[in-house]
Amino acid sequence: MMFLRAATILWIVCGVTSAYENVALQGQATQSSIYRSQDNGYLTNAINAIDGNLDSDAFHGSCSHTHNDLSPWWRVDLLRPYKIAYITITNRGDCCSERLSGAEILVGDSLANNGNDNPRCATVTSIPTGGTQTFRCDGMVGRFVNIILRGKSEFLQLCEVQVFGDYVYSSLK
Repeated sequence: MMFLRAATILWIVCGVTSAYENVALQGQATQSSIYRSQDNGYLTNAINAIDGNLDSDAFHGSCSHTHNDLSPWWRVDLLRPYKIAYITITNRGDCCSERLSGAEILVGDSLANNGNDNPRCATVTSIPTGGTQTFRCDGMVGRFVNIILRGKSEFLQLCEVQVFGDYVYSSLK
């Protein structure tokens, strides 16, 4: 009986979350700077964080990575507004997981200050090395999702950012 109850709850949770699409995959990403690996020449472009590849080695070509900027930021333009249910972030797996601690996740429609003035969905407390964590945004609406390490001089590295939500249809006539 306990197994059936657990299986039902799991089915409901999976059914609800699977109703959302990762809308970041069709988006356009940018970031405050692009770090180029001196060892192997890999560029760590912003788009690497929305390529659908969960590889968490920063220099396999699937992670974004900025220079050691003051308040480094990353942004995805979803190309139209979405009602965001949750955002999932995969942290770098080969080192330096603490660098993501304190990052703010923002959702909104403004590009003022590169989108970094939009409302906050969540703050990353910590994500283990190579780990993935989900942050609920509870229906915040926006076209842009930003991740910023506000006020810190640090490298911002993201191996995957998945944004799950529903398209918001305009009622304008």
